[in-house]
Amino acid sequence: MKTEVFLERKLLNGTIRQSNLTEFLSVNDLLLIGNKYRIANDMKIFNYDSWYNSSSTQEFLTELKSQFGEVIKSKRGKTGERWAHPFVIIDIALNIDPKLKVEMYKWLYDELLKYRNDSGDSYKKMCGALFENCSNKSVFHRGISKTADMIKNACQVSDWQKATEEQLKLRDKIHYNIALLCDILRDNNQAIRIGIVKALNN
Repeated sequence: MKTEVFLERKLLNGTIRQSNLTEFLSVNDLLLIGNKYRIANDMKIFNYDSWYNSSSTQEFLTELKSQFGEVIKSKRGKTGERWAHPFVIIDIALNIDPKLKVEMYKWLYDELLKYRNDSGDSYKKMCGALFENCSNKSVFHRGISKTADMIKNACQVSDWQKATEEQLKLRDKIHYNIALLCDILRDNNQAIRIGIVKALNN
């Protein structure tokens, strides 16, 4: 999946955006969530600059850079938005509050990103199989748009960027079923219908 998409990941009572390509997360989003958490627990606002400029943070970042390259990226402009490697995000969370670090570990390992990427790849395979099976390729684009809507309805999703892990697994299974059935059935409509029903019933 080559196109960069900013996924919305739920954490506590907020959302953190994450790039599906770099896996970098929004520092700004984390700070917003973290400082709301601190205020609710009668703590002072977390100071990002103090954290960043400390000698321990600089040593940590130097070590990360030696292994992963650039680990914090800043965008210019009024927002001054920052994006960071997951290890950096965990370190910030630890400094905001140790309890938040535990939530971060659980959150980062839910494999949501993995299933999004897998589903994107399976969609390409399904499209390729349906195209090969299509007798009138000039109208293929209309059919695939209708198929995508059918799959979205079957998974009960209105926006794929907000889909759960289970919904993404189901989408991946439907894509796989349809691609497989195209090798057996010559009728695409039948392959799509059976592929969806089979995934829902398993």
